[in-house]
Amino acid sequence: MTEQDPPLNALERIGKTLEDAIMVVLLVGMILLAAGQIILRNVFDLGFIWTDELLRLLVLWLAVAGGVAASRMDRHISLSLLDRFLPARGQHAVKMLTHLFTAAVCALIAWFSLAFVLTSREFGDTLLGGVPAWPLQAVMPLGFALIAWRYSILAVREMMAALRPQARP
Repeated sequence: MTEQDPPLNALERIGKTLEDAIMVVLLVGMILLAAGQIILRNVFDLGFIWTDELLRLLVLWLAVAGGVAASRMDRHISLSLLDRFLPARGQHAVKMLTHLFTAAVCALIAWFSLAFVLTSREFGDTLLGGVPAWPLQAVMPLGFALIAWRYSILAVREMMAALRPQARP
């Protein structure tokens, strides 16, 4: 970190590196686990009962981690039909509203997934042959809350960009 590098930029870089590392570890783990299970089944005629369930959990974790990573640079799938026909301020306003809507939907999903995880904890649900399910499912409310937070920040950035004086040609 240089003297001109604000601490928030350094934290953002660390977070990006951590997110990318988590996704790589999850993907490599899934590939190794699936390949190992295939070899065990086809070559040795045995396998682990919990492998399929763990692979489903890893897919969930990887999907949420990918969504979080996509939100850091506003890389989610979007339709930008209006953007092409509006002036710069209008484009910023549409993006701001889109980001606010995305943040609200993700916050709602985070809320209901938290309720799901708490219910799972209350009922004592287990996975992988006896492991409590709720810590493994907690990636859902955490991930969607993080996506909502990021889109809230993107909305504020768009609002600030819309309020900035426009350069005249």
